[in-house]
Amino acid sequence: MAEDLRLGLNLGYWQRSADDATVLVQAAERLGYDSVWTAEAYGSDAFTPLAWYGARTSRIKLGTSVAQISARTPAATAMTAMTLDHLTGGRLLLGIGASGPQVVEGWYGRPFARPLARTREYVEIMRKMWRREEPVINDGPHYPLPLPGGLGKPLKLITRPLRDDIPVYLGAEGPKNVALAAEIAQGWLPLFAFPEKIGTMYGTALAGARPGFDVAAMVMVMVTDDVRAALDGVKMMLTLYIGGMGAKTRNFHADIIGRMGYAEAAERIQALYLAGRKDAAFAAIPDELADGISLVGPPGRIRERLEPWRASPVTNLLVMGPRDEETLRTVRDLVLE
Repeated sequence: MAEDLRLGLNLGYWQRSADDATVLVQAAERLGYDSVWTAEAYGSDAFTPLAWYGARTSRIKLGTSVAQISARTPAATAMTAMTLDHLTGGRLLLGIGASGPQVVEGWYGRPFARPLARTREYVEIMRKMWRREEPVINDGPHYPLPLPGGLGKPLKLITRPLRDDIPVYLGAEGPKNVALAAEIAQGWLPLFAFPEKIGTMYGTALAGARPGFDVAAMVMVMVTDDVRAALDGVKMMLTLYIGGMGAKTRNFHADIIGRMGYAEAAERIQALYLAGRKDAAFAAIPDELADGISLVGPPGRIRERLEPWRASPVTNLLVMGPRDEETLRTVRDLVLE
């Protein structure tokens, strides 16, 4: 239970040159938001926008939600994280994730097999690099260093990191992946969190977490008197993720909705979406599901809906949706009051 929630702003994907959220990020910093987060999939990367915002702020923490491990070698991510952490005075929160086979194999051209083992090895290598205790050797099967049979030799970072323990968060949806986050990371980044169900779904997986483990849940927030329109906005997002963000036989987003108790609905939504019946897929999403994973409506309704979040394992709300300072202030007052 986390009655004192922390508050972050999740900007999602950077889409175009006009999508510069500097003013919004600066407002979040002034209002006491703890962190700002950016995402990547198969478009913009997560680090470049953070560097942009980090250069224009001084206190707010900077998180990747999430950087995909198949996009970069462990060394590339370790170097990027070290550099950005240095330049911003130790403000980086490094969220990484395995993504899914559709993106990993279709976009990066890398095999998706054994994502948990790859993630564990990836994190171990990055931490060796940041510690700079000795030239890095890794005998693991996924990222051998130096490359066997080649001319390489063990190396270590030329630059000494500002912090040798940059916080690592894992984006995870399955119970085994969440358990891995609790074991090796400083935090977990759930994409869909239903506060009344998250303890039952992941209580066992989270049991091994160290003190201070941060469950930083992404949640859509819309402050409005039009609850119907707000719920429809959440349902539009769910339609895409359940229906089309994953392979037909392996969609982790659909799986998590099933574990929430909506397995039949998830199967129907995906089938309709893949058949080209997107309007029907949208209509098949239960309002209860959309309402459960979001915070929408007038301030009084959101205040009531915050109580289950405070009673859940969630420690940090990363709000998606607010795009102006007034809304940021309203959300701040509701969450941090």
